[in-house]
Amino acid sequence: MTLHIFSLLRPKYGALVAALVSLLLFGCAPTTPAATTVSTPFEATAASPTSTMLPAPAPEYDKQIRNAQYQLGMTDSPRVVQLVDGRYSEGAPGDADLITINMTDFVARGDLNGDGMDEVAAVVAENYGGSGVFVFIATYSLINGEPVFQTSTFVDDRPAINALTIEGGEVFLDAVTHAAEDPFCCPTLHNQRHYQLVDNQLVMSDYVTFTPSGSPRTIAIESPVNGAEAFSSVLVKGSFAIAPFENTFAYRIYDMGGVELSAGSFTVTSAGFGAPGAFETMINIGGLLSGSAIRVEIQDINAQDGSWFAMDSVELLVK
Repeated sequence: MTLHIFSLLRPKYGALVAALVSLLLFGCAPTTPAATTVSTPFEATAASPTSTMLPAPAPEYDKQIRNAQYQLGMTDSPRVVQLVDGRYSEGAPGDADLITINMTDFVARGDLNGDGMDEVAAVVAENYGGSGVFVFIATYSLINGEPVFQTSTFVDDRPAINALTIEGGEVFLDAVTHAAEDPFCCPTLHNQRHYQLVDNQLVMSDYVTFTPSGSPRTIAIESPVNGAEAFSSVLVKGSFAIAPFENTFAYRIYDMGGVELSAGSFTVTSAGFGAPGAFETMINIGGLLSGSAIRVEIQDINAQDGSWFAMDSVELLVK
């Protein structure tokens, strides 16, 4: 019947009808699939009607501290400013009193003082009109659900921050900071460190750097443990991943306010240059008052510039 209609209409509408017939005969015929494969990023979530590809909303505490007060870290005298959406600014470019504060996306929550209540740590950047961007870790306590500024500690000028978490009651930071010879623009020293909240101050409890091949330089104090009692001296045992220069570590003793009480050095044993090893040394802590809390640091010091390769510490109670 289709051919009959086509023969009747050909004289007048030949070309048009020919096209229509081609569509009728072939337009709906199945075709061979193309050889290419099309990825479907939504395929994994298609079965779940509640899943979305949108980023997870920021937790409530993140929003709260971005609208909390913040105490400037680089000013000569304490000064508190009010953040709005994680920012504060005053002055105009070129003004002598220009201040710009930015809370970064590095924010973490956890209990830092063992009281069962969480604190919040955040990385905050301060700029005062020059090229320097001074980066701090700030901590907030949550009082009745509201963040209250506690303290901050300086990290570096223009570091690259890789990670910030709260784990095991300490703030963990992974960053690239400036080595002694680095230009201000370009830090190269990859390091990791932990901070403890002690008497409302952030105190670095350990420090790790990495060799050019990526091997970590670590010191681990194994004995005594944090909170142990010490008398006029204390036996400190531990291990390390890479032997220090001339197989020598330094030690320093501080009170909990950060005042250095004594310092010295001791030798360690290892299998060879740059090899792992162990240490065991008796450290004299002097005639401190009974009940005093102290912190003993074991340090691997770079002989070229006096910076740390590695550090670990332990807190003790003098009896």
